[in-house]
Amino acid sequence: MTTLTDAPVTGAAVPVAAPQQETASRPWLAFSAVIAAIVLNVLDSTIVNVAAPSVQRDLGMSSASLEWVAAGYTLALAVGLIAAARLGDRVGRRRLFLRGLTGFLATSVLCSAAWSAEVLVGGRVLQGVAAALMVPQCFGLIRDIFGPARMAAPFAALGPVIGLSTILGPVAAGLLMKADLFGSDWRMLFLINLPIGLFSLVVGLGTLPAPAPSHAGSRPDVVGTLLVAMMSFLVVFPLVDGRTLGWPAWVFGVLAAAVPVAGLLAAHQRRRIRAGRSTLIETSLLTKRSYVSGIVFTLFFFGSVIGFSLAIGLFLQVGLGFSALRASLYLAAMAVGAFLGAGVGAWAATAIGRPILHVGLTLMAAGTLVLWVALDHATGEVGVGSLAPGLAVFGLGMGMIFVPLFSIIISEVEDHEVGSASGLLESLQQLGASLGVAVLATLFFDRLELGRPLVAAQDTLLAVVGAIAIAWLLGWLLPRRARAEA
Repeated sequence: MTTLTDAPVTGAAVPVAAPQQETASRPWLAFSAVIAAIVLNVLDSTIVNVAAPSVQRDLGMSSASLEWVAAGYTLALAVGLIAAARLGDRVGRRRLFLRGLTGFLATSVLCSAAWSAEVLVGGRVLQGVAAALMVPQCFGLIRDIFGPARMAAPFAALGPVIGLSTILGPVAAGLLMKADLFGSDWRMLFLINLPIGLFSLVVGLGTLPAPAPSHAGSRPDVVGTLLVAMMSFLVVFPLVDGRTLGWPAWVFGVLAAAVPVAGLLAAHQRRRIRAGRSTLIETSLLTKRSYVSGIVFTLFFFGSVIGFSLAIGLFLQVGLGFSALRASLYLAAMAVGAFLGAGVGAWAATAIGRPILHVGLTLMAAGTLVLWVALDHATGEVGVGSLAPGLAVFGLGMGMIFVPLFSIIISEVEDHEVGSASGLLESLQQLGASLGVAVLATLFFDRLELGRPLVAAQDTLLAVVGAIAIAWLLGWLLPRRARAEA
């Protein structure tokens, strides 16, 4: 049997002998190890939002440093994913997954023990790097566990788990902080990674298959990775720190510097192509309109979701003075909506296709506007009854999108492009989350400094509607349905 892979000399796809498929003897147990690692990443992208005020008080952090606790993780993960997407093919997916998981657990302990803002932000960056080694191996490991012909069942379970983990993270954070085990307060949010991660590590060591690496002779593009990291930092840094610094002219210069760095990256990739060397991504992906529009779609979709969650959490705790538990219970309405929406999305992925994305985005925008109206009419204490309807509708629409989105985006991707396509798509998710945190949290704190938390929340909600509207327009460029063989 043959398959398509990257030729080391020309960079083109050529038929080569495929390694024998090695599936797991206990596939669902092995799958549980992979899905536990995925849940770890999702939780650590969202769970800190509820703890933000406690972290700020405990470590004496500025609002910009607080934003870096979230943005540092997602930015490091975004950059690392591009480089690590193919690395598993070179050194072995199982090996890299377990190493990344081990690093993730070690950096979780570091974040929990952080004694200053700088240590916590640095720990979050290192945690994002470890996650970047772990996360992109998950798709290939699921394929290794079940084999190409038995992928439907595990992926049917994967979508709802990711969607619910995104929203249940803040709820779990509130409960843990209320419990305040051993006086740990927010630090328990990082220590809770240990039992989940150790389960994944122990089970993974015993059950995950280890097929031979398929690209063992190729070398990673270190220079390209550094250029991507530099470009991403030049975009995110001004958005996070610009307000705190008073928007001096040089901040805009830093933002503008991202453009020539992007040009250097493009020129560097062209040189590697001419030399027949591997590139960060399969350049053929950039010729597919559905894929290019899809990854831009993820920027605005995930930016609106993560930015919305952070802004609402900050409004409830910083603006209204709610406890972490009370804020998390308010957010539970969004979790209920996401649960129902995930079920609808799982059915609609094959029955309806792309239109379900527009239905979901419309509901997200409607839920956001319902929240805006509720805040506009608030005269006294903001109760759960006034916020729950908007949060539930937002969660319902969001849940509809998680399941069908990725199969639609990669519907025109060829077999030899899947690894690169998945890595870049996951990377753009995280970059979108970083930008959402940077832009929406900056907007919220800017308005909050005027002493008007309701206005801060309302202006931020309108910005979320704007991001959703852009994603709604980009959705029309996606194919109506995913190919059956994709």
